Amino acid sequence: MIYLDNGATSFPKPKGMIEAMDACMLSYCGNPGRSGHDLSRRTGEEVYQARKTLADFFNIKKPERVIFTSNTSEALNLAIKGTLSQGDHVITTAMEHNSVLRPIRALAEEGVVRTIVPCRPDGSLEVSRVEKAIRPNTKLIVCTQASNVTGTIMPVKTLSALCRRRGILFLVDGAQGAGHLQMDVNGIDMLAVPGHKGLLGPLGTGMLYVREGVSLKPLMQGGTGTASKDLIQPKEMPEGYEAGTINAPGIIGLGYSAAFVKKIGVEFIRDHQRELTTVLDEGLRNMKNVIVYGPSDCKKKVGIVTFNIKGYDCEETAAILNDEYGIAVRGGYHCAGLAHKTIGTWDTGAVRMSMGMYNNQRQMKIAIDAVHAISKKR
Repeated sequence: MIYLDNGATSFPKPKGMIEAMDACMLSYCGNPGRSGHDLSRRTGEEVYQARKTLADFFNIKKPERVIFTSNTSEALNLAIKGTLSQGDHVITTAMEHNSVLRPIRALAEEGVVRTIVPCRPDGSLEVSRVEKAIRPNTKLIVCTQASNVTGTIMPVKTLSALCRRRGILFLVDGAQGAGHLQMDVNGIDMLAVPGHKGLLGPLGTGMLYVREGVSLKPLMQGGTGTASKDLIQPKEMPEGYEAGTINAPGIIGLGYSAAFVKKIGVEFIRDHQRELTTVLDEGLRNMKNVIVYGPSDCKKKVGIVTFNIKGYDCEETAAILNDEYGIAVRGGYHCAGLAHKTIGTWDTGAVRMSMGMYNNQRQMKIAIDAVHAISKKR
């Protein structure tokens, strides 16, 4: 199997990550922060070490500003719903994942007003459109670092500077950027990332960074291991926002993977993916029966190439690639309907091939040949 669905989750995973999780579950997996015995303390220490590793990865000065979540969706919900209240205005873009758009839409029922800024057909964003959308009550701007549909890299630094000038909170969805692009929280108020994609961690892990001074309402109430006599959910970071028993083995595995990715180097991974993306993108664009979406300049996108073959439904193409060629891709709308409306695939969806650290140029050429063969059949 040639795995080209890294935009959904990375595969394979580092062997050391699996061993770290196994060691936790086999040797010391107590409930961290709930008891004083050796197993609980050891687990708590390992979780804290993972928190420090993630903080270091993103240049976060205080590890306690890292909240562990079950995925990026939970992190985004916590950031969006924990920040906005009745009468607030929020701005986002048409290229966002439903993990941003749906929480914002849900808050409309509570009196939060939203503006969705349109993007260019290649998925790119004009910052001037965002600036024109700002109102006196604009409290938050949310933007993805890179589109999960086209891979288009968004102008996060420029948006960050705009938010600082205007006194607006800035939340970045790093689902397709973390581990693929250099990311520093300087100038960012909140950052949501998955553990299981570019960081090569296990499924069911993620995190939210919250800048010191930013106040959030907890998304959940429950046990924190602290202030147990108090019926009001504490707001101390991070315990007050990690209600219930956390996924300690997964978090420990994520800590290992983040250190592994940092050791390899994000720039090295970025260069490797750009080479693969260029080979695949150019190969598909040279076919007369294939339509490729997003930027043609692969410096402007992460390792994603999205396309359709004329005469084929996108799901049919994905099934043929899987069944006849052993290539794993994703066909459909990628949980981002407005992004597909932007690039012109609202009625059709599209096929996404997304590269990871473990892919190579030989696999790209096999994928190109497979798409070419399919396109010639009809």
